[in-house]
Amino acid sequence: MISNVVSFAARRLRGESFEIDPAIPPGYLIGFILSKVAARLRGIWLTRRVRPSVFAGQGARIKCRSKIVFQGFANLHPGALIDALAREGVVLGAGFSLGRGAAIECTGSLKTIGKGFVAGRNVGIGSGSFLGCAGGVIIGDDTILGNFVSIHSENHRFERQDLPIRLQGVDHKGIRIGSDCWIGAKATILDGVVLGNHSIVAAGAVVREGTYPEGALLAGVPARVVKMLR
Repeated sequence: MISNVVSFAARRLRGESFEIDPAIPPGYLIGFILSKVAARLRGIWLTRRVRPSVFAGQGARIKCRSKIVFQGFANLHPGALIDALAREGVVLGAGFSLGRGAAIECTGSLKTIGKGFVAGRNVGIGSGSFLGCAGGVIIGDDTILGNFVSIHSENHRFERQDLPIRLQGVDHKGIRIGSDCWIGAKATILDGVVLGNHSIVAAGAVVREGTYPEGALLAGVPARVVKMLR
């Protein structure tokens, strides 16, 4: 009975088929429901709005709330952070999930306001991940990021010998990740990357500036295309 209620609620929120595994004990499901009720109340408090449905775990934070657009329900897991200070703000598609302790930061310095972040529908970002969106980051529908992925849409200048690197300023080219991609755990995506749809980045890979085709499997440091999936 409890599993049916949870499955029904999940289907309503997600707009897709969802069935709870019958092996899950009822006591666990009751605890899950109570935690979601608390998360929903936190979401209302954080966003100052009832709709769309935003669930916020304990310690989840939002900064510059006025620059965030939620296009549907979203899950911000415990300790997650969204700092939306940016020229174009943050736009989150329906079904967005930000993992435990993960962070989205749009501005690295108050000297220069960043561009912002856009996520399509059903984008999932794993625990401990960091997305630096000063140069602009766009992620397409149904793309998932593993735990501890880092994305950096900014590079420090270093050409001058008479100034410390920290004083030479930064460059921004932006990052675009296509739809239906899988970025493996602890992968790093650097500024200037354009990743085609249906692509996979292997765990631990470091993807440098460049345009990568649809359906590519990238692996290594630096990452290269090791296989075409389509």
